[in-house]
Amino acid sequence: MSSSPHLWLRAEVKPSEHRAALTPTACKELINLGFKISVESSTDPKTKRCYSDEDYKSVGCDIVAKGSWPSAPRDTYIVGLKELPEEDTSPLTHKHIYFGHCYKGQGGWRELLRRFKSGDGMLLDMEFLIDADGRRVAAFGYMAGYTGAFVGLDVWIFHQLGNATAYPPLNAYPNEEELFNYLKPRFDEAKVACGRAPTVLVMGALGRCGTGACDFFVKAGIPEGNIKRWDLEETKKGGPFPEILDVDIFVNCIYLSKPIPPFVTQEMLDSENRALSVVVDVSCDTSNPHNPIPFADKNTTFDEPTFTINPKDGSGKPVHVVTIDHLPTLLPKESSDRYAADLLPTMQGLKEEGHPVWARAIELYHKKVEEAQ
Repeated sequence: MSSSPHLWLRAEVKPSEHRAALTPTACKELINLGFKISVESSTDPKTKRCYSDEDYKSVGCDIVAKGSWPSAPRDTYIVGLKELPEEDTSPLTHKHIYFGHCYKGQGGWRELLRRFKSGDGMLLDMEFLIDADGRRVAAFGYMAGYTGAFVGLDVWIFHQLGNATAYPPLNAYPNEEELFNYLKPRFDEAKVACGRAPTVLVMGALGRCGTGACDFFVKAGIPEGNIKRWDLEETKKGGPFPEILDVDIFVNCIYLSKPIPPFVTQEMLDSENRALSVVVDVSCDTSNPHNPIPFADKNTTFDEPTFTINPKDGSGKPVHVVTIDHLPTLLPKESSDRYAADLLPTMQGLKEEGHPVWARAIELYHKKVEEAQ
């Protein structure tokens, strides 16, 4: 820890990622506390940050070249959201603050942690920045559920309107109002075509993510009676759950922390009377060996948002599966503003020696590195 930490906000490289872990507002507060902040320029339309370079410059940040973080001073904290460049496998020499997706046995977890160890760097994983009660200090969960529910509903609408082709690419919306301006007339048309609104089941409905999904469905105009909210009480008997087949849209919002029985299997999709046609796996544990939706085993993208599973006998309707792992970037400004505001007190704690949130993150990193050897 340092009395004047240097933060380096790197440009994202994941296609269609537009969020920022630190907004200009958050940066201004940190700079006023003595932080130095470098921000990599982000102008590529595919990954352009939702706030401009000038927005950061105006609050006192230094604008530096995209991808220049490897040359930052060794004591700099490299801050981002999603994965590092895939083509680079060199040792990592800095402390990185981002979502590493490598602490739950995901694909490539050992290789990534070994890069940190060999470079004497460190991963301070955003997913595991927790308070004394084990609750995450900041999370995109609410917006992940909210935007995941939007995609699920829009996929349902797309096919209700008679489209037999694949669901088209997604693009980020400048704000929530624009998203609903797009959605509402299409939803009205789909309800006429279908004769009703869809039925939905949200798994993990009482958590942040599930709350976001349910809130979206209500705001979109789905009747409360059409929304099944499932959580620990409804799932305590253990899966699989044939009830999932009785709804049009299934949204999985659980936080997977231990092995559990599957919620729904591919074999169940061959059921003759299945209503289910859209599955949105917001949790997106596609490479986790304990994934409770075993057929959701590959990631979809903004360019190709769905993949399709057809019944074995060729009869019955297909199931369209969404497994995008950065859904909140559909509403990048709202998502970034929420997250950065929640993260700010913890970032301020980088000035304090032994700050408990960072101490827990460091301890967990060393534990996971040992497991990776």
